[in-house]
Amino acid sequence: MRLATLLFAACFALTAHAGPRDTVKPYPAKQVAPDTWVITGPLGEPSVKNQSFMNNPAWIIAGDQVVVIDPGSSVQVGRMVVKAIRKTTKLPVTAVYNTHVHGDHWLGNQAILEVWPNAVLIAHPDMIAKAKAGEAESWVKLMSDLTKGYTNGTRAEIPTVATFNGMASKIGNRWFKVHSSTDAHSKTDIMIEVDNGVLFTGDNVLNRRVARMDDGTFTGNIKAIDHALAIPEIKVVVPGHGKVGDPSIMKAQRDYFQALFDAVKTEYDAGKSDFEMKPAVVRKLAAFKKWHGFDTAVGKQISLVVLEIEQQ
Repeated sequence: MRLATLLFAACFALTAHAGPRDTVKPYPAKQVAPDTWVITGPLGEPSVKNQSFMNNPAWIIAGDQVVVIDPGSSVQVGRMVVKAIRKTTKLPVTAVYNTHVHGDHWLGNQAILEVWPNAVLIAHPDMIAKAKAGEAESWVKLMSDLTKGYTNGTRAEIPTVATFNGMASKIGNRWFKVHSSTDAHSKTDIMIEVDNGVLFTGDNVLNRRVARMDDGTFTGNIKAIDHALAIPEIKVVVPGHGKVGDPSIMKAQRDYFQALFDAVKTEYDAGKSDFEMKPAVVRKLAAFKKWHGFDTAVGKQISLVVLEIEQQ
């Protein structure tokens, strides 16, 4: 009997760790505004522990249909999001906005199309172009590598409908207005303003988490945030990562970028290299040291600011 039990346990363990999964563990959805729900993902990078899930998928019930924002990093995450949507409504998803080209936000498109194959996928035209040019497959591979194969089976469903800065669309009974940029977080970014006072920022704004800035510019991101801060109707801000908040989280993100840029510029003008200036820059960023990822990312961000200054 003991041998049989051990054999069963061993077989179960092998099954539990082999091959791609159907879905990630469920996370709770929270209503943050009228007709609007968000699943707040854990902070951190895609990993085995978080099963690749770490963004903030959301959906808006717009009369007789549903609009989704950034359904996640894999088909497994997307299926978790689909289940959560179905707990709040039986209405069909007809449109999906993808905020930028980084796959942790949009590779869940596949799961949406599995259930609602006529849903329209919408994104910045440069996001669509970069995804088609190889970014899509790079992100599929990266997610699989970082999760040791957990996301295997994910297929990149690239958006087909381009949207542009200032474009307003009525979907169901709600209006969605796009605010886009070509030089912010990823140079493929859109923010989506909904007529219920909610703004989805994508990764132009994170809440108490240091952003990945390899593909964008700090000055461009500051400009994009300034634009968003000037929208008086915004009451609720859904960042790309971190907890939902009010417009103050946009100001905090702007303050971080500005403080970082100004500190690096001062040291650069004094003739210091990125390595030499790091201690002084870190001291000037003391207010942000508790942000997730600060210690591991600040050195690279200093180097990126130096490159940006030199390019300017």
